[in-house]
Parts: sequence; structure tokens; C-alpha cells
Amino acid sequence: MYLCICNAIREDDFRQLARRCTGSAEDIYAKLGKTPICGQCLDEAEGLLHAIRETDALLERVLAG
Repeated sequence: MYLCICNAIREDDFRQLARRCTGSAEDIYAKLGKTPICGQCLDEAEGLLHAIRETDALLERVLAG
């Protein structure tokens, strides 16, 4: 599924990079060599980024003990 139609950024590509990079959704776009064009995807991208980081933090806490 595409997260950003303008830049053809797939959700899976965004998720993979979000787990390795810090910063905002726009920072992750930049790591992909893209910049937001229309900006309609940014709210969804920021929400996805927050969910990924929240889930990863929870998983770390569970695994730690």
C-alpha cells in the first residue's frame, strides 16, 4: 500500500526506515530522497511513525523484563 502517492512511498518502506531513523516523517522522507509534495500524507505518516515507535518501545519493555 502506498503511504505517499506523490512520491510513490510504500508503507512498508516507510516502516522499515522509521525503525532505524530518528526524527519526523519529513526526515524519513528525506532519507528516502523525497520531499512532501502536496502534504496530504504527512498527518498519516506522522501517526504511523508514532505508532511504530510506541509499539517498538513497548516490545523493548516486555523483552527487558
